Amino acid sequence: MLMDSKDNRKPQLDKNKSFLQSVGHALEGIKRLLLEERNFRIDLVVAIIVLTFAIVMKISINEWLWLFAAFFSVIGSEVLNTVVENVVDLIVGHHFDALAKRAKDVAAGGVLLSALFAVIIGMLIFVPRFIALLN
Repeated sequence: MLMDSKDNRKPQLDKNKSFLQSVGHALEGIKRLLLEERNFRIDLVVAIIVLTFAIVMKISINEWLWLFAAFFSVIGSEVLNTVVENVVDLIVGHHFDALAKRAKDVAAGGVLLSALFAVIIGMLIFVPRFIALLN
């Protein structure tokens, strides 16, 4: 766990002692994503908008499953991208390195692919409904 300058706690060097301690670290990670990662916040806003459309349009249970698969695909790849960026920055610091750039670009490409997957799922679910509304 990284310590902030205002965090007076001793850094944890051993494994988590309990499940609740693990959950606490996970919640801290989500908090950092929300506070520090603009694209993660954008993903959540888009998800809320799409969820609102899904509720209004009364999509089926199977469509809900696909929608949540798409959401968590994007959010999960965004989390992995953040991990890659942080680890690469930790290793190379403020110096350019071609392999570091490649790792970051590939991680960002993974986010883009999962976002494309989500757009395709959204179109398959919502475009027929919008067409039906227009007719």
